[in-house]
Amino acid sequence: MNAVPDILHIAGLTLRSRDQGVILNDLNFAVGKGEKLAVVGPNGSGKSTLLRLLIRDATPDAGLILLEGRPLEAFSPTERARKIAYLAQNDAPDPRLTLEEYVALGRTPYAACADAPRIVDEVIEETGLAALRQRLLGTLSGGQRQRAALARALAQAPALLLLDEPTNHLDPPARAALLSLVKSKGISVIAVLHDLAAIDDFADRVLVLHHGEQVTCATPDIALQTPTLFPVFGMRSFSVRHPLDGRSLRIFDVPRCA
Repeated sequence: MNAVPDILHIAGLTLRSRDQGVILNDLNFAVGKGEKLAVVGPNGSGKSTLLRLLIRDATPDAGLILLEGRPLEAFSPTERARKIAYLAQNDAPDPRLTLEEYVALGRTPYAACADAPRIVDEVIEETGLAALRQRLLGTLSGGQRQRAALARALAQAPALLLLDEPTNHLDPPARAALLSLVKSKGISVIAVLHDLAAIDDFADRVLVLHHGEQVTCATPDIALQTPTLFPVFGMRSFSVRHPLDGRSLRIFDVPRCA
């Protein structure tokens, strides 16, 4: 059990397709205040669908979603936008917007807000985009747009940040910097990640999904062990010592075909 109050509590969450096939089945987990939860699983396991349920872009067939103790459906769209920020895999903003204008959209749920310019300035600085603030979005690289999308989400000052593959389009140093920034924030985060090697340094717990089923929701040292990973991903996990500083490193191995 978490020692801090839950921001999000999910019980029996189930979603079926039109032909009654299972998309997500009986998910049960919670996210504590300030906790970072990584969601992993093969393509088609229901990771992005879970995030869509949390932003009310889809409605579950069964189960309960509580946000700060209230049913998610009890929140108005504006209330929800003040509590939850969502960074999608493929955001497609108007390329004619400047980066600063785009980030400022994160303050939309708050209407006229005297602190908006300060907050926008802060998140642009935090994401390393200060030199690009007047650039048009259409002139930015994929990685720069990804960081701008994160800045817009952070500008919402959410209690819960949802990230769907946030390290897309980023090179390894930029991936590490982005996840380190997100981790440093005191907000709760649910991040769909494909890069298993990034999870140990980022996540407090890992939710593993497979064919819409919850395999486990546990700390990385449990969730990323071979007994869990091999049935889901067909790979093994090993812990080794770093040759320079002696710290423990987790490596992943996909067995060769015979």
